Amino acid sequence: MLTDSHCHLDRLDLTRFGGSLEGVLAAATAQGVTRLLSVATDLQNWPALARLTEPYPFIALSVGVHPGEDEDQAPTLTELTALGRESRVVAIGETGLDYHYGRDHIARQQDWFRLHIAAARELGKPLIVHTREAREDTLHILQEEGAAEVGGVLHCFTEDWDMAARALDLNFYISFSGIVTFKNARQIQDAAQRLPIDRLLIETDSPYLAPIPRRGKPNHPAWVRHVAEFVAQLRGESLAQIATTTTANYLRLFKPEAM
Repeated sequence: MLTDSHCHLDRLDLTRFGGSLEGVLAAATAQGVTRLLSVATDLQNWPALARLTEPYPFIALSVGVHPGEDEDQAPTLTELTALGRESRVVAIGETGLDYHYGRDHIARQQDWFRLHIAAARELGKPLIVHTREAREDTLHILQEEGAAEVGGVLHCFTEDWDMAARALDLNFYISFSGIVTFKNARQIQDAAQRLPIDRLLIETDSPYLAPIPRRGKPNHPAWVRHVAEFVAQLRGESLAQIATTTTANYLRLFKPEAM
């Protein structure tokens, strides 16, 4: 039983699947993927995401505003906590810092990040954190705002073992996407090898970042199996062990059964 712990179902091009989410889910099921977490990137489109996924109890949701969103998407604590109490919402995010594209609005990103952490702490729900070229600020804000109280995940991990170890100390899990399969991803692969298995998650981040051997194509949840197979081989473990353990980790962190 595989779990895609981070996908964006509302961003998929459904024309390849008969124009329906049913086709996406059937393809995922055929590859052994039985649970998904569809992650929000803004609040304006969250109601549509909730409607799209409402018929499927095995799909959990998050609430949050991506750091790369425009200023007019600015969240409030009231909005985050209100939506965060909705059924099927298991996490706050994705949130965090992206200095690769957002160096012109660093202060705003940091304010939003702190706001999400406050919402997560108020709700007692974990965080889904996006970080790119912002290692020290990400870790500093997580520590300063008491994020260890609720924990969470550094999703689509692209850093090295040092950052992973520091995140573990803050009560965070590490999630690997298709990037871990890329030939030039040596530091990510090293972190994946060294990570304690009880803190390991896998994801697609679909429709982005398709893994080898699908690189360059629109990604979808079925292809989390490629990530699982690669990580299993990298760690010298079986696919069954990676599937079972990452699903158990997902259930322990996000607690979707409590919805």
